[in-house]
Amino acid sequence: MWKSYFLGAALAWGVLVAGANGETLKLPDNLVGFGSHDGESYFAESDAREAYFPLASNFLTQKTQAYCGVASIVMVLNALNLPAPSVPEYEPYRTFTQENVLTPQTDAVLPRDVLARQGMTLDQIGAILLTQPVKVEVHHAAESSADEFRSLARSYLGEPGHFVLINYLRRTLGQESGGHISPLGAYDGKTDRFLILDVARYKYPPVWVKTSDIFEAMNTKDADNADKTRGFVLVTAATLH
Repeated sequence: MWKSYFLGAALAWGVLVAGANGETLKLPDNLVGFGSHDGESYFAESDAREAYFPLASNFLTQKTQAYCGVASIVMVLNALNLPAPSVPEYEPYRTFTQENVLTPQTDAVLPRDVLARQGMTLDQIGAILLTQPVKVEVHHAAESSADEFRSLARSYLGEPGHFVLINYLRRTLGQESGGHISPLGAYDGKTDRFLILDVARYKYPPVWVKTSDIFEAMNTKDADNADKTRGFVLVTAATLH
């Protein structure tokens, strides 16, 4: 059984790194790269990883440095197998992309010109997701706790069709440098670490991060969101299928 999981991880890891072989920034000592020996071991022993394979199969690198939220949302929508828009170059097939996920409805939440300059906030993630047939819970870190985050995120990652997006401050983790958004892929209870599937693949690989460190990075004020704290978003389809 362990070997089958390990093989599955290796195959899905190939999806993540395909076309993204450039040199990434050095990881600080508190973060563990997914492709390292320890990172692979954490995945093999992880007790909540239902989100990983659907997300890995739909992995995207953000198309601009402001599109971390867009890429994360598109990954989740495709992983949920929701009805998607047509894409002329892929006809007759349909899929969400970092272009067609932005619509007049999302512009009412966050105009594209503003998005291009500064990305999106935690509340805007939730509001943009709600333009699709999904259920969303937005949790600001100041109104939560590390224990609640661990419990909710672990539960979601252990259920098919459930996903977690986090909005955090990179520099708090020792990375460069500002606010960022990415989905979580798995949780390892033995080490109390979550796997961040970083959508800025040109910058950092997926990493395992301690729960306390993630929560500290989320519990930071966002000047673009009226100084509310960052946090996490729980997402499922409006009707599970």
